[in-house]
Amino acid sequence: MQHLTVRNIPPELASALSNEKHRRQTSLNQTVIDLLRQSLGVVPGHQRSNGLGRLAGSWTQEELEEFEAATAPTREIDEELWR
Repeated sequence: MQHLTVRNIPPELASALSNEKHRRQTSLNQTVIDLLRQSLGVVPGHQRSNGLGRLAGSWTQEELEEFEAATAPTREIDEELWR
């Protein structure tokens, strides 16, 4: 197991870590490890995500093709508007 020492932590970061430690009801060490795992995407059993899939879901190929067909007119340039 590796050991890591972090020096010169700004007061606002130290305070935020302390608040998070109390919120999670874990040790400071465990809180830092959990936050590092989360931010670096190395949470066991999870893939890193930007979170958009959770908000927008995912489409099948058929749904994608339907969406692209429905929005195709928005990609056409109206020459009259550009004169």
